[in-house]
Amino acid sequence: MIHPSAQVHPSAQLAPDVEVGPFAIVEAGAKLGAGCRLAAHAIVKARAELGVGVRVDHFAVVGGDPQDLSFDPATESGTFVGDRTVIREHVTIHRATKAGERTLIGADGLLMAGSHVAHDCVLGAHVILANGCMLGGHVHVGDKAFVSGGVAVHQFCRIGGGALVSGNAVITEDVPPNALAHGRNLVAGLNLIGLRRRTVPAPAVAELKRAYHAVYATFGACPTLAQQALATGGYETAEARDFLNFFLGGKRGRFASPE
Repeated sequence: MIHPSAQVHPSAQLAPDVEVGPFAIVEAGAKLGAGCRLAAHAIVKARAELGVGVRVDHFAVVGGDPQDLSFDPATESGTFVGDRTVIREHVTIHRATKAGERTLIGADGLLMAGSHVAHDCVLGAHVILANGCMLGGHVHVGDKAFVSGGVAVHQFCRIGGGALVSGNAVITEDVPPNALAHGRNLVAGLNLIGLRRRTVPAPAVAELKRAYHAVYATFGACPTLAQQALATGGYETAEARDFLNFFLGGKRGRFASPE
């Protein structure tokens, strides 16, 4: 159902059961999958695509122009939001900076009120951004990560899957998978509560602990230590290997440090 006061561009593609609330706007070329719901005053910008069952709450804007001074507004880029993701009030998600590319939000996510996802970000599935969280451009967030309220993440940083970033943290360096980050680029061990809630098997948790200590309890560069740990062949679980391999990638070249 489309409210009479809503503005839907003729070229937008809406599934038959989409709900568009009062004064909501759907711009040219936007695509809304089955079961999507736009609350009053929600805005879906040009070329943005919402998967099945996405909810966009009041005054949220999906697919706005990047806040990049070099960006050409004529660039035909877009935004994709995965199935069943919930976008709460005043959330802003910006489209990619290059033609043919998209800012990507995974399925089953929750972006709480006032959170911001900048251009070219990639969020995995089941990601939660709490109120007022800010992701700079090109940030990658892995599956099932939780970024708490008021957190600021520098452009090009990575937040590994399953990581928990505590409230009001400042992140300018990469946070490895399943780590607990806080303050300014500090890690305080593994996100053990999150691992327990996700019922990660005990052997995997044990290996993760060994991998964590191999990188953070020994003097040396994190990538070198991670490579040495992998070379031993002593890590069989995907969780431990993913943790160690994380240090071999990324663009920042810097990693959060133990407190």
